[in-house]
Amino acid sequence: MYSVLPSFILGFHGCDEALAEKVFSGKTFLKPSQNDYDWLGQGVYFWENNPRRALEYAQHLKKHPEQCKETVKKPAVIGAVIDLGRCLNLLDSTSIELVTGAYTIYEKSCAAKGQKMAENKNIKGSKDLLLRYRDCAVIDTLHTFRSANDERPFDSVRGMFMEGSPIYDGAGFHDKSHIQVCVRNADCIKGYFRPIKKESADW
Repeated sequence: MYSVLPSFILGFHGCDEALAEKVFSGKTFLKPSQNDYDWLGQGVYFWENNPRRALEYAQHLKKHPEQCKETVKKPAVIGAVIDLGRCLNLLDSTSIELVTGAYTIYEKSCAAKGQKMAENKNIKGSKDLLLRYRDCAVIDTLHTFRSANDERPFDSVRGMFMEGSPIYDGAGFHDKSHIQVCVRNADCIKGYFRPIKKESADW
């Protein structure tokens, strides 16, 4: 009953400027990511209310082209107005219980097939778990299970991630912590916009 979050959010997607301009002009739309290591499963990814992190991510991909399928020559940011709809919100106890149950289903399925379960891994040189193979497999298992049992699908997935380094000695806050949104139902994206960046401010 409470899985539909109120109102809209603003999401920000880091990418190459050429793609951003095509999206702004209506020539194309953002396509769902289908990597088997995506943090929140398959869908279109956005940083919630955080254009700066979206830009930093695009800048990171420019420096590390081996980590993306499409080359980022000039980092840019796409803004989006998003209705989360029926959301698998991983800041909510009920959603966490659903994902916990999906892990059990995934574990049993792998055992029955004689397959090794996927594992989350770090990209070389990073201490953060950036390749979320197991998390992706578990969340996709949940979606598949619900579909097979004719249960109402989730339109989006939302999660909070502790990432980066503590911002001071003994801190419980990290410099790259963020909320990420994965949109599964394209109808939830109500429109794209060009974020306003004032010269005197760094977003």
